[in-house]
Amino acid sequence: MKRRSFVQGMLLTSAVVATPVLLNAEEKKAKKKGPNDMDFATALSTITGGKEAKDSDKIKLTVPEIAENGAVVPVKVEVDHPMEEGNFVKAIHILNTKNGNARCVDVMLTPLNAKGYFATRVKLGGTQEVVSLVELSDGSFLKAAKSVKVTIGGCG
Repeated sequence: MKRRSFVQGMLLTSAVVATPVLLNAEEKKAKKKGPNDMDFATALSTITGGKEAKDSDKIKLTVPEIAENGAVVPVKVEVDHPMEEGNFVKAIHILNTKNGNARCVDVMLTPLNAKGYFATRVKLGGTQEVVSLVELSDGSFLKAAKSVKVTIGGCG
């Protein structure tokens, strides 16, 4: 009889201890991770201020068609645009379409950079598009997108 009481007491204690932990885990899932945690449409609107971003062949976006590991996906952006005073690439933004946080990288440039170019690695949680959004000094925006098939997710 003592053994049965002991086992019942242990089960009751386990249930009492586990319940707050499980509830806390659900709360954390519901909360956003940070101030930049936004979907693609919101990120695009935030960066452009509601302006239209035109598809452009002046942006050479290089990403792999298939990424074996979504934790390290190489991205290279080259912009065929002058880098002279008053007419230059002001910023290069790299976004994704399906991660919890669509903003991967924001790079600010000046004419002293001499070339509108940036290379990095980003994390992708699954198969999706990588989008390069380029801001020019006149306030206009250009974009290019390519799909990346991810075999092993990198965000989670």
